Amino acid sequence: MKSAAVVNFAPEPESVELREIDRPSIGPEDVLLEVANVGVCGSDLHQWTANHSWPVNYPVVLGHEFGGHIAEIGSAVQGWKEGDRVVSETAAIIDQQNPMTRRGLYNLDPSRKGFGYGVDGAMTKYVRVPARILHNVPDRLAFEHACLTEPCCVAYNAVVRNARIEPGDRVIVLGPGTIGILCAAMARLCGAEVALVGLESDRRRLEIAQQHYGCEGIVGDASGWARQRDGLGCDGVIDAAGASATLKIAIDVVRPAGWISKVGWGPQPLGFNLDPLVQKNVTLQGSFSHNWPIWERVLALLTSGQLDVQPIIGGVWPIDQWHEAFEKMHRGEVVKSVLKPV
Repeated sequence: MKSAAVVNFAPEPESVELREIDRPSIGPEDVLLEVANVGVCGSDLHQWTANHSWPVNYPVVLGHEFGGHIAEIGSAVQGWKEGDRVVSETAAIIDQQNPMTRRGLYNLDPSRKGFGYGVDGAMTKYVRVPARILHNVPDRLAFEHACLTEPCCVAYNAVVRNARIEPGDRVIVLGPGTIGILCAAMARLCGAEVALVGLESDRRRLEIAQQHYGCEGIVGDASGWARQRDGLGCDGVIDAAGASATLKIAIDVVRPAGWISKVGWGPQPLGFNLDPLVQKNVTLQGSFSHNWPIWERVLALLTSGQLDVQPIIGGVWPIDQWHEAFEKMHRGEVVKSVLKPV
């Protein structure tokens, strides 16, 4: 049985196309997941434009934000059955003996490989998934929303686990992409006053964050907002943009003894002096991926309605219209595109 799949087949720009692939075979500890919905991530776009900084096992099916129903169970799998509604984490391959894995931080295992670049992802009808990274999706949580658990977990890790927000803090989020908007929403859930900062071209995204998540949307210079309270700067900054320029902005606007949580990727060299980071005694914290307890917590937030991802979903496209879904995200017409295999 063959199914249509969105395949990244080479490192050159726009080397992505719809191909027919075989139904995956599974091992004893895997399940075969029939995909209900899969989100388009910025990293999918970066592989499409060949503007990425991570190794890719070409050819590979894209897609790592997904959920669906279990269609087949491996012989050694326990606790799951065919028909269960699930979402999957992204750590498709890990070293069980790695010291980070043994601590529960398998997201930091250097040998980790994820869906959509290391192994085939979910922009197709069926995907092979290790049972160890499945999470139950309650019936009342639509797959259209549940498939965005993964970017919500990235934001949770950056804001809750790798920052130190207290209620009443003033926090700036740089970069109003999907992760930036979700980081702003998470910071609001933590009780912070939040400003989301972007460019002129980001006005629509900033309006969404302001209208639906209670953030202040700022185009350009945020230093005035940062210093409103006592002139010293904001309590913390979440850098969800990743460019060198945004880290410099973060250092400029954060107060002495404040913190910066950097979740955005950017391959460019810094090109500026880090002495102000030292002089201000600022904590700079990297934040990468997520693990089991974060997924459980985020699913609870989504199911309860405390975190609502509907405002960032710009549409749901069938898999054969993947190019339109990619283009709309790439041009900034929508925050998040979602695909539905048929």
